[in-house]
Amino acid sequence: RMRPPQKNASFRSGRFKNHRRPAQAAKTAALNGVLPAFDETAAETLTIDEMPITVYTATKGGQLAGYAVESMTKNGFGGAINMMVGFTPDGEVINVNVLKQAETPGLGTKMADADNVLLRSVKGQKLEEKKHVNGKLAVAKDGGDVDALTAATISSRAYVDAINRAWMAYK
Repeated sequence: RMRPPQKNASFRSGRFKNHRRPAQAAKTAALNGVLPAFDETAAETLTIDEMPITVYTATKGGQLAGYAVESMTKNGFGGAINMMVGFTPDGEVINVNVLKQAETPGLGTKMADADNVLLRSVKGQKLEEKKHVNGKLAVAKDGGDVDALTAATISSRAYVDAINRAWMAYK
């Protein structure tokens, strides 16, 4: 005979005493996904285009390890897109981790896939060496050299918009 589930059992057991821990764990995972090994980070939040953009300066053994920028755009096909962008101390993109998006399944959602065309267009590269349109990165359709996701131009433009904001914060 099955027992009915206990309401809030995990809260009663004290497992989630600090309700911020799951969010902190997600933040740590996002930072680990875009940075080389680090001991600690110091966060600074900037406002760019009326959006909060947080720069995490990562250090290891007191030496600068890199920067992670939590960036966003409100221009996605499905609304806001949040991402973490990692930079080496000299400005090379280490990785991009899409944290939140509501794009069209099978099309715009591919921006969160490992090794997608958008990521391949920036990963391992210094953004200042890319082709710019009005001083910013742009998808190929807009004169830039970032490859867009097939049938997802709006999502791709939004991804690049958030990368540009991260780059502005990095600079």
